[in-house]
Amino acid sequence: MKLTTGQEWLVDASGCSPGLLKDAAVLAALFEELIVLLDLKVVGQPQWHVFPEPGGITGLTLLAESHLAIHTFPEHGFAALNVYCCRPRERPDFESLLARHLGAASCQARELKRGVTA
Repeated sequence: MKLTTGQEWLVDASGCSPGLLKDAAVLAALFEELIVLLDLKVVGQPQWHVFPEPGGITGLTLLAESHLAIHTFPEHGFAALNVYCCRPRERPDFESLLARHLGAASCQARELKRGVTA
């Protein structure tokens, strides 16, 4: 028997606009929309690390439910998004969100049920 302790989405977005992947305000807006959509509670201040050219950005927001994280690779037009929630949530429309915020041409979202075996 497995006790579910959360769900995690691993989202790969390809064909993104390199300029958007370097813009912390764009990434913060993506996080804000996810926070509202999923009714998440932010703990503390989001953290953003901007790498020197041609690098992207790594962002992390600590949540009462766990975390949001993103790593962007403008040189490849790629973003890796991670959303982990300790309570069940409906799957967001990641394809639409990432197309709108990052210009993603394609998006692959995998969902993992996290838990312990009892």
